[in-house]
Amino acid sequence: MIEYTERKGTGCIKWDALEETFGTDGLLPLWVADMDFRVDRHITDAVEGYLKRGVFGYEGAPDSYYDAFIEWEKAEHGLSIDREWIRYSPGVVSGFNFALQILSEPGDAVIVTTPVYYPFLRAAENNGRRLICSELMNRGSRYYVDFEDFEQKIISSDARVFILCSPHNPVSRVWSAEELTELLAICRKHRVAVIADEIHHDLTFGNAVHVPTLSAAAEGDRVIMLTAASKTFNIAAFKNSFVIIKDPEIREEWDRFTAGLSLSSGDPVGYIATEAAYRYGKEWLSEVRDVIYGNYTYLRDCFAEHLPGVRLTPLEGTYLAWADFSAYLKPEELQPFMQDRCRLAFDYGSWFGGDRSGSFIRINLATSRENIEDMAGRMIREPD
Repeated sequence: MIEYTERKGTGCIKWDALEETFGTDGLLPLWVADMDFRVDRHITDAVEGYLKRGVFGYEGAPDSYYDAFIEWEKAEHGLSIDREWIRYSPGVVSGFNFALQILSEPGDAVIVTTPVYYPFLRAAENNGRRLICSELMNRGSRYYVDFEDFEQKIISSDARVFILCSPHNPVSRVWSAEELTELLAICRKHRVAVIADEIHHDLTFGNAVHVPTLSAAAEGDRVIMLTAASKTFNIAAFKNSFVIIKDPEIREEWDRFTAGLSLSSGDPVGYIATEAAYRYGKEWLSEVRDVIYGNYTYLRDCFAEHLPGVRLTPLEGTYLAWADFSAYLKPEELQPFMQDRCRLAFDYGSWFGGDRSGSFIRINLATSRENIEDMAGRMIREPD
């Protein structure tokens, strides 16, 4: 049974950093992408067992940690990973910032498909790269890659790196094998390296099937794939992510770069929590996915009845709903309405880049049904 837990007052960013981001407190937060559910008991049992040892010296990652991840990827996603391909990063965001420095030079162009997770946009700017955006096409609330625009933007900018979001945050697309193959073929043709953020890869719904980028890649493609147990099992606090690099030359470049940072291993608690999650968390994850999808269908049906002009993107992957309020609100009206009148906190479409996202909000569905009902009720009660 999935257990909702009260997080306000625990120091979590989602509930306790509203003032810093929104300039006010007392909002119902549905923004930061973490869950309000207590983690699987096997994770807490494993961490408690470690703490009871009472000695916390220098420790490395055990072989069983790697084995658990490799077995999970093979069983859940059909991806065979060699142990030697795996490297450590404290987070996926850290990982793609590191990878960007390894695969490109200052001033190089980096292409992304917008709207996209906003740290992608910041990564280019913060590392002195030129950001190039190829807008996704929105057809009937489902998003598609504009392959012609994508390729032309690569050619005109001489882009060196593509940061791929798979599944795509915030538009909830799970890319098909055919779509990934075409994206990779374009990148191969123009010698563009690919950084694939696959942190949401275990969170798919309906008939959507996640295809790992390395499964779609051809021999010689320059790919760094990033993932973690953090989104899947709600353990982001343990700062433990996987960097998977098949190409030996890129692995050498990664090792040289991280040696300069003295970054080679993580916290033992992160290893222990991650291993327990992959070994024992499948049943918990199945229940969580049911709760998330139930929240999505409730919201979809509620909007259809009470706010029929809202266009909700189909939930294929992630636990994030992407909702278009342009039938009711202009872009400049959106945040004042949601924040000041409804007292709600979301990630707003303008944060994600692109030219057509100003009237969108991203809604975190990984919370209690009561919070989702409360959120929808506040919107419905407000006049147009």
